[in-house]
Amino acid sequence: MASSDELPGPYPGRDGGNIPPGDPTTMKTMMIDKGASMLQSLKPIKQMSLHMCSFACYGHDPSRQIEVHFYVHRVNEDFLQCAVYDCDSAKTHLIGIEYIVSERLFESLSSEEQKLWHSHDYEIQTGLLVTPRVPELVAKPELQNIAKTYGKFWCTWQTDRGDKLPLGAPALMMSPQDVNMGKIKPGLLKKRDDEYGISTESLKTSRADIVGLEMKNPMADYWVHHGKGLAVDIIETDMKKCAPFP
Repeated sequence: MASSDELPGPYPGRDGGNIPPGDPTTMKTMMIDKGASMLQSLKPIKQMSLHMCSFACYGHDPSRQIEVHFYVHRVNEDFLQCAVYDCDSAKTHLIGIEYIVSERLFESLSSEEQKLWHSHDYEIQTGLLVTPRVPELVAKPELQNIAKTYGKFWCTWQTDRGDKLPLGAPALMMSPQDVNMGKIKPGLLKKRDDEYGISTESLKTSRADIVGLEMKNPMADYWVHHGKGLAVDIIETDMKKCAPFP
């Protein structure tokens, strides 16, 4: 069993939701935070210009599925970087990061690296990936672009199993796919659709003209094509005690 598949120890407990343990934020701390936000530029955060909502499956166990919210920073036309949360409320948890690359950049990667990436066309064409509160007509050009990309998503906080803190090794996540274990559970989908007042089935119909990758690389979506999951293992190793001379 890989480290990212192991259930962490009993602390913190998993009862009463996954609110992190700790004392309530004091008025003094809130004032300090407020002052800092007025004085600092927070430039990296302000580069996030798009909110996308979709679903993800654990790379070692596709039956574990979660709703995910991506806040996207476009670095250039070929590369996006996303902070990933488990909801879009003020009390959300930062559960990981996803990097998104164009087909051109993906094809430049080694085959071993490509194993870690997933495609996006299926989740867009079927209406699973949405841009909340943005009209479909406005969002469609962006969706057409993302349908031809690949992503690498590391989950660092498994809140779906009740973890109150980020515990254990990070888990590699995969996108939904048109295979039995890759199809999103109806209850999870209904909860998302009800929250935003949308219909995934209607979106699927309206996106019939969105074209995905022409020649999808078989190293992406590795578990679908090769029947093997991917997980992180943490091992002890000797430290490098001597730094090279500059």
